[in-house]
Amino acid sequence: MKLKIAFFLLLGFLVHGQSPYPQDAFESPLDIPLILAGTFGELRSNHFHSGLDIKTQSREGLSVKSIGPGTVTRIKISHWGYGKVIYIAHPNGYTSVYAHLQKFAPKIEEYIKKKQYEKQTYEIELFPDYGELTVNKGELIAYGGNTGGSSGPHLHFEIRNSLNEKPINPLLFGYSIRDATDPTLVGAYAYPLSEDAQVNRANTKIQLNIKRQADGSFVADTLNAAGTIGFGIDTYDRQDMAANKNGPYAITQKVNGEVYSDLDFDSFSFAETRYLNTLIDYEHFGKTYQRVQRCFKVPGNNLSIYNTLKNDGKLEIAEGETYDVDLQIKDLAGNTTVLKVPVKGKRLPLEINESPKKTDYYLIAQKPNNYDLGIARVYFPANTFYNDFYIDLSSDEKTVTIHQNTVPAHRNFTISFDVSHIPVDERKQWFVARLDSRLRPDYSNTYKRNNTFTTRTRQLGTYTLAKDTIAPKVRTKNFKPKQWLTNYRYLSLLISDDLSGIDSYSATINGEWILMEYEPKTNTLTYNFDDKILDKTECELEVVVKDNVGNTTTFKSTFFRK
Repeated sequence: MKLKIAFFLLLGFLVHGQSPYPQDAFESPLDIPLILAGTFGELRSNHFHSGLDIKTQSREGLSVKSIGPGTVTRIKISHWGYGKVIYIAHPNGYTSVYAHLQKFAPKIEEYIKKKQYEKQTYEIELFPDYGELTVNKGELIAYGGNTGGSSGPHLHFEIRNSLNEKPINPLLFGYSIRDATDPTLVGAYAYPLSEDAQVNRANTKIQLNIKRQADGSFVADTLNAAGTIGFGIDTYDRQDMAANKNGPYAITQKVNGEVYSDLDFDSFSFAETRYLNTLIDYEHFGKTYQRVQRCFKVPGNNLSIYNTLKNDGKLEIAEGETYDVDLQIKDLAGNTTVLKVPVKGKRLPLEINESPKKTDYYLIAQKPNNYDLGIARVYFPANTFYNDFYIDLSSDEKTVTIHQNTVPAHRNFTISFDVSHIPVDERKQWFVARLDSRLRPDYSNTYKRNNTFTTRTRQLGTYTLAKDTIAPKVRTKNFKPKQWLTNYRYLSLLISDDLSGIDSYSATINGEWILMEYEPKTNTLTYNFDDKILDKTECELEVVVKDNVGNTTTFKSTFFRK
């Protein structure tokens, strides 16, 4: 079957192969004007945005249509991430993806519900047989929603290459977005990169003083520099009809008219998306939450988004020479913002001379590193980090602190706490927690073996052991005990946990398992009465909710329905 699918998709590429991005093959997934809340390639936490976020007029329930004929190849429902999402493979070699959905079209919903009841689970991932669920161009497939990690109603929409699963910028397929707005330049920075480098009497990063010109371009004050330097910019793009600060399409750096670096967001692979943390100045982000994009490539950067790179985008400044640097920020509509930076090769006495902070621990990124911190051990596999650095490690009687959020971890590392001092009969309620900025414990997935509790994570910070003895809370939301619910379409409960968080839940009516949808953003469990025909007027509802350390609450209530 897989060979048959691959042949079918490859045939589509050959038939339609004159243009890699057909302009008239697909229609819009929505019946409203396309206004974007997010663009392709936009910088997100640890990843590039892999599609378009299309506004749905701040409401749920808008019809979502298949952009072309095809077959459903994947459906996934999860509490976070994409929430409710559907994947449709099209005969021209592309797959469209529709995420954060409220619910699916009736025939698809029926297919999913059957599988959910068979497996007795809300979270589910399905791969229908090829041709089992076919759709036509423009056919209703779902309704827009706010499920998963969505922060407001919208449609996350993707187009992928069906053969290699690489996402492609959907705006390359002829979709019309009103955009006459130039990208916005927030700020720019110069970086001394070599040991002998300096910019404006400093051996560390400086912010440029820039001024807007009458034609809309920007000019920076002349820099006096020496050694190897690079530039970075803080920028965003807006389309017409929306105030959202979206990502630009392309950034080009020219030096004396020659392209030194050029990147764009036509496509990328999911395997490389976390390398975003090497594109941005991660230390700056950790301190300010501002994402400054480097126009030069640093060691460990394995991104494929570059079209041109000369000297990794770095400038070698010679004494007495002058350099005209142009930083161009573009969107797909052709709107461009330019920053001109004049540079003069001139070495001056340093006024700011910072040395790297040194600690007792120098970490070699390409080797595994193991540290004993007394109450816990920390193990970093080889290539957990992109570069060698002095890592700051400390501990006291209750906590271990692993550097701070100024260095990105590419791979999971492990923290193992010694729990021999905790009585065996109490250990079930203990877990490894990461302390937030207010020193509140946040559950970290904990593996328990003998006298050791271990967590695997990519988050630096402070960790400790915490104890949760309080079971989750469960209460009714839209009904009261012994109430008649004959005209109700659904019933809802509120569930919450004060420390380790909700791990699982299950529900029955008159002893039969029912599907309840969990929305963690609102702490709501919902049962739709259309799911199951109840043959009793008096209904006994039982809901069991368990937290991450096993504390359990069983909620029971009676209601009536005809």
